[in-house]
Amino acid sequence: MYEFFSMISNFVSQPLINMGLSTKNIPILFAFILGLVGALAPCQFTGNLGAITVYGNKSIQQNLAWKEVLFFTLGKIVVFSGLGLLVWILGNEFQRSLTLYFPWLRRVVGPMFVVIGLFLLGIIKFNKVISFGRIPERLHKKGNTGAFLMGVSFTLGFCPTMFVLFFITLMPMAMSVSYGAALPGIFAIGTSFPLIIAIFLIWHFELSGTFMKKKGRKIGSIVQKVAGVIMLVLGVLDTITYWGL
Repeated sequence: MYEFFSMISNFVSQPLINMGLSTKNIPILFAFILGLVGALAPCQFTGNLGAITVYGNKSIQQNLAWKEVLFFTLGKIVVFSGLGLLVWILGNEFQRSLTLYFPWLRRVVGPMFVVIGLFLLGIIKFNKVISFGRIPERLHKKGNTGAFLMGVSFTLGFCPTMFVLFFITLMPMAMSVSYGAALPGIFAIGTSFPLIIAIFLIWHFELSGTFMKKKGRKIGSIVQKVAGVIMLVLGVLDTITYWGL
């Protein structure tokens, strides 16, 4: 399954890689394009699809989820900038030690998708007394904090491709220019760009909550169930891929 995602990633990202190589003399643009390539990396691919599903579903049923997208992106910026700072302070030894933890952190995403998918489908209904059960609801409905934490958790899901893009390709350049501290944040925005584009398209084609008010709750329920199925399928595929089942 990982090989399948890698094949899709390589096919789609190769033109971006070529574009990135031609912009190495413009570090800010290079960092952004590397982020776009990172968004297509196998370990980020399902995560980005999941984020598009969650916040696209909310945008269609309620209001445009721009604020949640902002906090999701901010979570990514904080993690990438923090990692960049630690690499600058601690050096290569820190990079090598991180490889021991990233695979385990990546494994959390699949089961999280499964739980959110079951929640959207109405199969799991959470009691307010159970604090753990409120996490998916917070991620789906309550917005800012959940979006930020989702951005953080997705960012920590590194794979070899993402490791090479960030630590091997981006960081040496970031450490060689005076404004290098800004490049991990630019990279993070690039990794969030597919989500930003998806929400923009929902806004552009006027498919936000006002559309659902015209069409009625029945369509809104169908949209949520479709989103739930997508999240469930993504979660199962992601779990199979990264748990080696």
